[in-house]
Amino acid sequence: MTISTLTLNDGNEVPWIAFGTGTAHRLRDAQNPVENAIANGFTHLDGAQLYENEESLGMAIMASGISRSALFVTTKLDRLQPDQTAKTALQVSLKKLGLEYVDLYLVHMPRPHAGRLKEVWKMMEECKRERLTKSIGVSNFSVAHLQEILEGAEFPPSVNQVEIHPYVWKSLQPVIALHKEHGIVTSSYGGLTPLFRAPGGPLDPVIEEIRARLESTRGRPVSIGQVLIKWLQQHGILVVTTSSKADRMKEYIDTARVPKLTAEEMESIENAGAQRYYKFYQYIRGAL
Repeated sequence: MTISTLTLNDGNEVPWIAFGTGTAHRLRDAQNPVENAIANGFTHLDGAQLYENEESLGMAIMASGISRSALFVTTKLDRLQPDQTAKTALQVSLKKLGLEYVDLYLVHMPRPHAGRLKEVWKMMEECKRERLTKSIGVSNFSVAHLQEILEGAEFPPSVNQVEIHPYVWKSLQPVIALHKEHGIVTSSYGGLTPLFRAPGGPLDPVIEEIRARLESTRGRPVSIGQVLIKWLQQHGILVVTTSSKADRMKEYIDTARVPKLTAEEMESIENAGAQRYYKFYQYIRGAL
């Protein structure tokens, strides 16, 4: 199955769904999960220096036998060490990954770079100019963080990856509005949080009703997870998800074949989400 893409503001294309090597895979050997993800259709692999598993991600890429051009690889800048820059940090990542370049390099969090975000962004731009990465972006950036680096930037961020699901959707509208103004692709992690980390909320019956309708329309099983991923996809969001189970990986990729939600269903999800605020990744200090 060919995975559709989103166009970034620098003209590059990014697959709309990615397999993440954080969460359960963080600080662990990710080779087997990533190999399974590739075997089950994922072409976008989302890593990070913070996850401390870039070597195993690279081994999985090599073992897959898939040509480099057929894969989209993301990594993220962690806290800088003394005398380190975003460029030298990326060079270390590339060595661990066994790659000559990544497709997307993100500043993982703004807080570790407080007071020097512009300086860090200038070095991110140099990474792009030197083709160590095709595109650059950020993660967990608020409106204020984005405005700080946008002022005087040669290249605006192509992506901002943040926690997105219906329980934070209303609070994210100022950030999403700024994304639209500058052509920044909104990327999500934690998209299934309402179902698995905050069950029993106002969203549950709404999702189940939509799931039943989609399953009836499709004539094949549709999961509650697919409903939320479809909601994200229809908003033009780059979805980062993960699993250790092959059947769940297939399910996520299969979401592209699930019938579209109606405008009324999209609105009902957002209205239900607005009744509760729940953000799981509170540990990301200084983020949204």
